[in-house]
Amino acid sequence: MTDLEFMDHAERLLLAVERSCDRINETSDADLDSQRSGGMVTIAFPNRSQIVINLQKPLHEVWMASQSGGYHYRFDGTNWQDTKGAGEFFACLSREASRQAGTPLTFGA
Repeated sequence: MTDLEFMDHAERLLLAVERSCDRINETSDADLDSQRSGGMVTIAFPNRSQIVINLQKPLHEVWMASQSGGYHYRFDGTNWQDTKGAGEFFACLSREASRQAGTPLTFGA
């Protein structure tokens, strides 16, 4: 994958995260606060915990940090998959966000 291809896929992922936060806030009382700064999105929860998603351009990876730990994702041509077998990005983000929010949340592309 070229740097340009990585950035195209990665930007779509970050945009999908932001849109999911907006949708969740419109359809629930989860009260997520998402902030974008360049290649990083921070999702803050009412309990002051956070999930941070950032681009690792030289590695062509997207990293996510949550209360349970850090995850590294690479694009496999269809989805962003964890490099250590923890699964697909949006499934993991949904699981981690639900845990931190204390309520079921669903993120997706």
